[in-house]
Amino acid sequence: MRKLVISEWITLDGIFDAETMAEWFMPYDSPARQQLISNGIHACDAILFGRKTYEMLAPYWSQMKNNEMGIAAKLNSVAKYVVSTTLENAAWENTTIIKNNIIEEITRLKQQPGNEIQVEGSATLADALIQADLVDEYKFFVHPAIVGKGKRFFKEGKLPGGLKLSNTEVLDKGVVVLTYQRERS
Repeated sequence: MRKLVISEWITLDGIFDAETMAEWFMPYDSPARQQLISNGIHACDAILFGRKTYEMLAPYWSQMKNNEMGIAAKLNSVAKYVVSTTLENAAWENTTIIKNNIIEEITRLKQQPGNEIQVEGSATLADALIQADLVDEYKFFVHPAIVGKGKRFFKEGKLPGGLKLSNTEVLDKGVVVLTYQRERS
């Protein structure tokens, strides 16, 4: 059985809006952060995307043929699932569109043999997975910036119960990586 890991890049005030990343993500780039992101991608055997994140990443990464940034080969070869009721075609190799019975399909994916299914970005999808209590682990790359506006990771509504801090890492430039396991009773 695979675990479902949500890996997010966020600000100190919980913003993870791709439209404001130039303000809070880019200034804190470092080799240590790049290596941890790469390690996370290499650790998964499937990636789950929402439509918007997929449409943002697929055109760029699908064109990379020389293992750019040390992750292009993995991103292109790994099984990818995009959750969308409107997307008609997923041209990025090894991509399957999940249109119906989303929670049941993701539960089925979790029950397959393997290591982990990773979710990157994908605000609407992440929220649906949280509401369905399917998330096993949260990994937050917290950047030392306060943006004040934009999409927040946690929305109002039903949230998971207990989380157990399982790992912390402090990177240069003040980025802190917090890993939480979902505690189920």
